[in-house]
Amino acid sequence: MNFFDKFKNIFNKEESNKVFTTIITVFSIGLIILIGVSTFIEPDNNAVMENSLKGLENENINKDYSLINNYTSTLESKLETVLSQIKGVGQVEVMITLYDSAERIPAVNTTKTEEKTKEKDSQGGVREVIKQDYTEQVVVSNQNNDSLVVIKEVKPKVKGVIVVAEGAEDLAVKEKLYTAVKTVLGISGNRVEIYPKD
Repeated sequence: MNFFDKFKNIFNKEESNKVFTTIITVFSIGLIILIGVSTFIEPDNNAVMENSLKGLENENINKDYSLINNYTSTLESKLETVLSQIKGVGQVEVMITLYDSAERIPAVNTTKTEEKTKEKDSQGGVREVIKQDYTEQVVVSNQNNDSLVVIKEVKPKVKGVIVVAEGAEDLAVKEKLYTAVKTVLGISGNRVEIYPKD
């Protein structure tokens, strides 16, 4: 007797039909419950907020690059001005590299609601239902063409600095330049290089 004959014998019996019908019924009810429950599940608020943030951030990418370039240029200019005033130093050129772009933390309106309901059934049982709703909405300014309202901006960290200066061939002047750059930018010495200018 092969496998298919055994399979036919199982389903030909009257008891097996009842078991099979019960299994199909239970499976169908479970599937209906699963579909019903999935309609009541709300979408993830974090995912919705992230999608809205991505759209707004993509519009501001060009602005971010220009802000970073301005930030770098401002740092370089200020550092050149300060370093050129050190005794024994002539003309100075500074190049600064940064790790990443600035991080902007947007303002967010947060709303949390909680609803409690007590229900009594006909048999005297009490059921308490608590429904919580939590929403976050990014604050947008209409004055600046729908741009994000930023509550905090974290400036990028300095990756490295190169200073080319007249007078840097003198070791005492080079050490002063080296110490000044480390102090002003708050970075370790392995990120600073000082070279004499031709």
